[in-house]
Parts: sequence; C-alpha cells; structure tokens
Amino acid sequence: MPGHDHWEYSLNIPHDPRAVTISRRTLRLILTLHGLAHLTDLAELLATELITNAVRHTESPAALRVGWSAGVLRIGAWDADPRPLEPSPPPESATEPEDGRGLELIRACADLWGWQPLTRNGNRGKYVWCELTGAA
Repeated sequence: MPGHDHWEYSLNIPHDPRAVTISRRTLRLILTLHGLAHLTDLAELLATELITNAVRHTESPAALRVGWSAGVLRIGAWDADPRPLEPSPPPESATEPEDGRGLELIRACADLWGWQPLTRNGNRGKYVWCELTGAA
C-alpha cells in the first residue's frame, strides 16, 4: 500500500533563501508520490519553518531530511550551527514581526518535535525535527 512502507530522503541545500521554496516543493512531490498528500499542507508549513531557520540563522549549507516509518512522518533540518535553540523572544522585543514564530508553529502543529547536536560530513551542527502521524 503506498505511503505505508519505510523510506527516507535527504536534500542538501545551499545557503540561499530560494532553498526554502525548493525544499517545500520537493517535500510536496515526495508526499504525493508516496500516497501521503493529506499530510502535505501541514508538512510544508513545518518544513518551511525548519529550513527558514537553518537559512536565516547560519552562514553555511543545510539539509532537509524527510522520512516515513511506522505511520509517522519525520521532517528535519540540519544546519552547521551547533548552538542550542534559543527560546522565542517576547513579541514586543522581536526585531521582525515574524521573529520567533517558527518554533512556536512547530510546537503547536507537530505531534512531537525536538533537536539534537549532530555532526554531518565532518561539520558540527544541529538537527531540528518534528513528527506528524499519518492518520487521514
């Protein structure tokens, strides 16, 4: 049955704001081809926030990882900044109207999320991930 096996994709992305759109469109294609179109809108929102954070807050390439196992979709972003995630600034201290909203959206919309230090291709960094259950 489509969408119910185990798979994983990784997309290496350059430090470029256009990578966010490319990541989102790639994710949509992956989910559609695996019969998981019902997860696309929410998964795109979460992936957009993860990749946007990686591109905005680092000066190096990043990676998007998308995987499916046991009825759970995991979306993650690796970036080369090993520093722990900072709590969101209070709304009145944010420099941009959207500052700090990404992790709040992830907390509110994902079934589970987290982060961990991760070394990738010899570069220290972190991996921020979230999960969605695949129930329609």
